Amino acid sequence: MVVMGITGMESLSLSEKAAKMRESLQKSQTITDNVVTILGSFDHRLSALETAMRPTQIRTHAIRKAHENIDKTLKAAEVILAQFDLSRQAESKILRGPHEDLESYLEAIDQLRSNISYFSSNKGFKNSEGVINNANTLLVKAISKLEDEFKQLLASYSKPLEPDRLFECLPNSMRPSSGSPGHNGDSSHKSPSNHHSEQPNGDAETAVFTPPTLIPPRILPLLHDLAQQMVQAGHQQQLQRIYRDTRSTVLEESLRKLGVEKLSKDDVQKMQWEVLEAKIGNWIHFMRIAVKLLFAGERKVCDQIFEGFDSLSDQCFAEVTA
Repeated sequence: MVVMGITGMESLSLSEKAAKMRESLQKSQTITDNVVTILGSFDHRLSALETAMRPTQIRTHAIRKAHENIDKTLKAAEVILAQFDLSRQAESKILRGPHEDLESYLEAIDQLRSNISYFSSNKGFKNSEGVINNANTLLVKAISKLEDEFKQLLASYSKPLEPDRLFECLPNSMRPSSGSPGHNGDSSHKSPSNHHSEQPNGDAETAVFTPPTLIPPRILPLLHDLAQQMVQAGHQQQLQRIYRDTRSTVLEESLRKLGVEKLSKDDVQKMQWEVLEAKIGNWIHFMRIAVKLLFAGERKVCDQIFEGFDSLSDQCFAEVTA
């Protein structure tokens, strides 16, 4: 009887536990359903919010893009305005001419070339063609002024050398005595042998000659810069002509002062043999001096003025000394 009572109690306890479990499961399901409903409501609301905000997002993106485009346009405008400003500055310097400040003048020419290159690469800008045409016209004027400056500068510092200046560059053993024909530029004496201390041929070949300074060293870099700009502008022939005409005249005068006369064939044929023999002796001596000193100095000047343009240097030297 006791056993049966205990079994009945256990059965009742299990039944209660099962009931409580069912109740808990039902509550869990209810909570789950409620959560699902709430989440679904959130999803619906978020979708509605996103739909409502999409036009705003589109407008915001458009505004941001517009700001970026404005920034790009402003930067491009700043570059263009800077080019215009530089062009005006260059024009002002060029109109003043190269004589006062050659370095600034050359910088202005380089700036003009830079402006022409910039606007040629950006022809989409309004008035680009007008700017290019104006800059090219100004550049032509600038180079023309450079040509005049080169001619004036070269002529101002190209002076014939007196014989005494040349003799100072000779080795001691080759310098003429004070009463020699070469000492005063007079080539009328009959023979140079009485007045010139001639070296043996071997010693003459190994003697040290110091070429004279034909143009002041401080002027040569200026002439080089001018020549470089003229070559870049395509004015090589004008440059070559100016150099040849100026320097050849000076060289001829230096030779004349030294005693090297420029005679025609008829002049030579009319001379008496004794006079001609004396002149030939002087000419040989003086031409040796000319080659070792005047021609060597001219070669040095050519190389410095036309540095970087070897062919032009060779042509100018050949024409001056022809």
